[in-house]
Amino acid sequence: MKKNEPPPLPAFKSEQIRIQVFTHRSYFGRPNHIFEDHPDDPIPDNEKFEHLGDTVLSLVVTTLMGDMFPNLRVGPSTKIRALIVGNATLADIAVRYRLTDSLRLHPAQAVTLKASANVQADVVESYVGGLFQDQGLEVVQQWLNELLRPYAAAAYRLVRAQHGLPLESSPSPPSPGPPSPGSPTDSSTESSPSLYPSPPTSKNTPSQTQPLSPSPFGYVNIDMTMTTIGHLALFNQHTQKSNRAVEWIYNEGNPEVDPAAQGSLQLISPSMMKGMKGMKTTPIWSAEVIVDGECLGLGKGGTKKVARNEAAKLGLRNLGVFV
Repeated sequence: MKKNEPPPLPAFKSEQIRIQVFTHRSYFGRPNHIFEDHPDDPIPDNEKFEHLGDTVLSLVVTTLMGDMFPNLRVGPSTKIRALIVGNATLADIAVRYRLTDSLRLHPAQAVTLKASANVQADVVESYVGGLFQDQGLEVVQQWLNELLRPYAAAAYRLVRAQHGLPLESSPSPPSPGPPSPGSPTDSSTESSPSLYPSPPTSKNTPSQTQPLSPSPFGYVNIDMTMTTIGHLALFNQHTQKSNRAVEWIYNEGNPEVDPAAQGSLQLISPSMMKGMKGMKTTPIWSAEVIVDGECLGLGKGGTKKVARNEAAKLGLRNLGVFV
């Protein structure tokens, strides 16, 4: 593996799983309102793997963070995890592995969908879920630990800065006791001019004298990672802490039209357009967040999760939390 490349992408043993992992729901265009598939005709797209991968990814990242930052409190840990598993991080990973090149999509939407950060993030979750189904947790964890460690380091730096803490920190003792008579109460050490902080050390993390940098992985886009905001996690944390009443309203709208097809749509009659609007391709979800009876945010996206995150971002701003 080269220094500036992510670790090798694990290959699937099952060709059937691999095909389904790369099949976007627009490819077959099945309706989304069905409660349950017929046993003889299960839906062949990657949404189930995406759903599974989201859970597996969260488990692996939480375990990795416990190993890297054993003394981290739950609040900051939640923020860091949201950054690591956020859409911008996952989309960056998808681009580096060129995962969208293998996606099976509806031809009319292929250009738009492949360029969508949401779709790019979804295919990473689908890959994780499919790999878990194919080979189990150990293989997934080995790959993701190596891949996500530099992203976790970058997220740690960002959240630490958001808390107003210096870039460098000394590892906290596991069981601090009372200070001995005459000893100084301030145990801070002299900071190093290094750009990267050193988090609390563990058996698998660099020592305090080493910079916590993406090395040996130079592929992490630090600017990208630092702007990846776990808006929904921060929003939930803020509203719960202040005991605010929160309500979510969702609406599934019409799919977006590929800009490349805009010109040809001018030649379609109104009756044909009406029929096209009834077609089940990729829906656009809207999410409205109501806080104490007042609408504070409205977001749109290809999934509820994306729309909710966008609404949460606006909600945070309207609550005076700027991220």
